Amino acid sequence: MVLTRSALRRNQHKALYNAPMHKRQSLVHAHVSKDLKAKIGKRAIQLRKGDKVKVVRGEFNGTVAKVEEVDLVRSRAYLEGVTVQKVNGSKVRVPLHPSNLIILEISGDDKMRKKALERATAAGRKK
Repeated sequence: MVLTRSALRRNQHKALYNAPMHKRQSLVHAHVSKDLKAKIGKRAIQLRKGDKVKVVRGEFNGTVAKVEEVDLVRSRAYLEGVTVQKVNGSKVRVPLHPSNLIILEISGDDKMRKKALERATAAGRKK
């Protein structure tokens, strides 16, 4: 998705920072696993609450967990059980960028999302 036509880094950053919420949704897409890719025919889909994902980069590499929250303002996802303990003993959730996640399973809660994926797979089969 193109937010700006400029090649300047400062303008790219400004466009990301000032992007409206409906455009920020496209920034929280994550790649899907090979099995799921064969099933739905898409390389990447939007992260949603309830999706089962695997962390592929960083401190929590290899962790498989469900998405607890997706923060569109910061373009980050929070996973169940992915926390860090602070010095005072309290636990804090760790925000992860969607590019560091792979979607293993899709939550079946959202009917609109199911219809959109069915349309995409049907269009992929026609080609």
